[in-house]
Order: sequence, then structure tokens, then C-alpha cells
Amino acid sequence: MNQIPKTMKALVAFSGTDYRFVPEYPTPVCGPDDILLKTEGCGVCAGDTKCHHGAAMFWGDERQPSWVQPPFIPGHEFVGIVAQLGGNVRGYEIGERLVADQIVPCGECRFCKDGHYWMCQPHEIFGFFGRLNGGMAEYIRLPKKAVVHRVPKDLPLDAALLIEPYSCSKHCVDRAQIGCEDIVVLSGSGTLGLGMVTYAKLRHPKKLIVLDMLDNRLEKAMEFGADLIWNPSKVDVVQEIMALTDGYGCDIYIEATGHPSSVVQGMQMIRKLGRFVEFSVFGAPTTLDWSIIGDRKELDVLGAHLSPYCFPFVIENIADGTLKTAGVVSRSFPLEKWEDAFEYASGKHGDFKVAIKF
Repeated sequence: MNQIPKTMKALVAFSGTDYRFVPEYPTPVCGPDDILLKTEGCGVCAGDTKCHHGAAMFWGDERQPSWVQPPFIPGHEFVGIVAQLGGNVRGYEIGERLVADQIVPCGECRFCKDGHYWMCQPHEIFGFFGRLNGGMAEYIRLPKKAVVHRVPKDLPLDAALLIEPYSCSKHCVDRAQIGCEDIVVLSGSGTLGLGMVTYAKLRHPKKLIVLDMLDNRLEKAMEFGADLIWNPSKVDVVQEIMALTDGYGCDIYIEATGHPSSVVQGMQMIRKLGRFVEFSVFGAPTTLDWSIIGDRKELDVLGAHLSPYCFPFVIENIADGTLKTAGVVSRSFPLEKWEDAFEYASGKHGDFKVAIKF
């Protein structure tokens, strides 16, 4: 049995306004059905930063109750090495490298029982509940019902850290049902958007057009497979798409910015009977004339949540280079510098994926 220290370094959210680095936080106990990982690294997600900034979808407001359960350790984009196995665990070994789906499904609700485990009704996920602490700590416990996946040991950490976000990207693109005659507009080329670009290119759309306010992101999108890149601060992107499509509009619009203006923009440029896929986590409500969806255009409006059944494909195709990852992890920090990591993960400095490494 490996000797596991009683305490560990951890970032702990005690409340929406109280996140602290704790140098000696209790190490999770590996129960008989658990796997304990020694964390290699953990990406900082937009959801992590928005939770840190007190977004209502996490902490509640006058219209919705609080969802998170502090104190908790943030982080769901983690990769780790098996350090300890519970006595009932079979099929895994000390030293193996693992990741896990963000959600830990209950297995009992109607969604779990009919195969839609990612919409599990209790909806307990890593990084927002004290009993499901996340990867911004030296150790993380994977409970019995975690959806666990092996990672090649020789896969560079910067690539391995993209497995969880790219799996979310894949699910979103799958929801879009891209065909070879479709003109697709993808709004947002941060980490998740880039994952969508490199995967959407495998679906062979007629045109893949990427929008972003930052030129360095657009350049990376072009490198990853975009056919056209437009900056809405420099060109009228609605006018451009109309000129390209004889005034009809794009067939598919994928929203991956989390900014309300991107939603309005998409509804303007999508054609009648088009498909709009909403992916982002928003920090504020979005106001929209809903008559566009029904009376004017009869649109299909779809959501995309988490990454069901996507990890095996993503792991294989990141490992063999089919899904591009070069340069996406653009900055990393030790856990003690978590405030800097969250600052750069906001995107305001032009970074893609920011990670905490151990």
C-alpha cells in the first residue's frame, strides 16, 4: 500500500467570495470502492472562473437556488496517476494514468437508466461539491460511479489536459449534425472552440467559418482547419455571411463565446430552418427576440452539455495527432499561483487554455 500523506496542497472555495490556497488540507480518503489519483495537472475552465466570480448559475440569486456545496476544491479538467486503489476495485493498477468524465452519474434516475447519464438528475460533478472535490489539489478521489478512462502514459501533459474540454467540444459538434453541404459558423475560438474546429473539420463541411474578437485566436483556428476567419470588431460578420450565401444565411451556427451579443449575432445570420447550437456558460442573462426562432425562421435550437461517450474517441485521436493540440495550453502555473491562473484563464490576455500543474 502506497503511503499517502494526511494533508495536501489544495485550492478551496469556502464561499463565492472566499477562495483560498490551503497548504495542508485533508487528503481525501480512498474508500473500498474508490481510486485515489495523484494529480498531474488541471485545466482552468470558464466555468471555474465564472463560479469564482459569483455567477448565479452556481451560487444562486432571487430566481434560482445555490447549486454548489462549499467548501469544495475546483477543477474538472484533471489528469492523474493512480496512487491508491480501494480493496473492491478491480481492473486498474497503481501507476496507471486516468481521466474521468466531469459528471459522476447516480445510475438510478430516469436519465441514467435510459443511457443519458450526462443529464443525471442529481447532477453531481467534480469541482463544485465537497464530496466530489476537483483536481486543483495534489490528490483527487474517484468514487465508484465515476466514468473513468485510461490515458497513454507517453501522451504529453499539455495534450492530456485537453481530453476533457475536447470531449465537450466533440459532443457540441455532434449535436450540430454537420453535413458536407453545410456552411457552418463557429463563434468563439478559445480552447473549446478550437476543439470544435479541429473536430468539425473531420465532418467536411462546405465552409467552416470561425469568429473571434482576438486575432491570435483566429490565426490558431485557421491553423486547426477553419476555411475563413472573421473578427466582428473589424468586419460586419452578418453582412459577410449574407454575401457568401446569396442572402440566405449560414446553415449552422455554434455559439461558444458565452457573450450575449454572440447569441443575437447568430440569430441574425442563420438561415430559415437553420440549426443553432448553444454551448457556452453565461455570466449574465441574454435578451433575445424569440419570434426569430419560431414565427420568422422556424429554427432548431439545441443545447450541448458535457461530453457523453466522447472520451475514448478524443483520447485516441489526440494521441495519434488527428485532433490538433499544439499550442493550446498556452500558460501554466503552480497551485500557489492560482490567482494568476484564474486571471489569465479569463482570456483577457489572449491565452487559450491555462493550466495548474503539480
